[in-house]
Amino acid sequence: MELPIVSYDKTEYIETDTKNKVSRKSIICGSQNIILGGRVKSNSFVLARQSPLDSAPQTIIQTDCVVRGDLRRSGGGNSVVVAVGKYCLLSQRSVIRPPSKTYKGIFSYYPMKIGDHVHIGEETIVEAASIGSYVIIGKNCVIGRFAIIKDCCRILDNTVIPPNTVVPSFSVYGGNPGLLVDELPECTQDVFEGYTKDYFQNFVPR
Repeated sequence: MELPIVSYDKTEYIETDTKNKVSRKSIICGSQNIILGGRVKSNSFVLARQSPLDSAPQTIIQTDCVVRGDLRRSGGGNSVVVAVGKYCLLSQRSVIRPPSKTYKGIFSYYPMKIGDHVHIGEETIVEAASIGSYVIIGKNCVIGRFAIIKDCCRILDNTVIPPNTVVPSFSVYGGNPGLLVDELPECTQDVFEGYTKDYFQNFVPR
């Protein structure tokens, strides 16, 4: 299936040296604690860890998406709050915030990791501990605190994944609460990789 061309206003997006495209109308909090496409993102969105020769597209953050890199564990420890892989899409009005819990009377946030080739749909709220690679999450979903979504999964539109749920690889989850409704074939990695790369190819300025 061929994806349609998605046109965007070039003046609305910042394109970094590492090929991330970030909407000026998104809300990025604590950018120093966020990694996009395996790169550290500075306040000016240009600090790269890897070679500048690596020109593969990275992450798209669309209009009104909220990424809460400011919600980090108090005290020392790892400063990375949200890590996002390459060829990822954080759609319009989605909310990405690290999971939290109270342990021994102390309230803390914990890091979130999102793998490569992940699409998060519009108006979806994510508080997962981790999302693997080759995952497509639909529109208007809720991914509960500390949920773990393994590689090669699909979450259907309007699904609510309860906190601490583990979604196994090659699963399709749907409903409220989210339950296994189908399984994906072994070729899913190749299919989802092609889908995400095609999306990036077709996401072009007007």
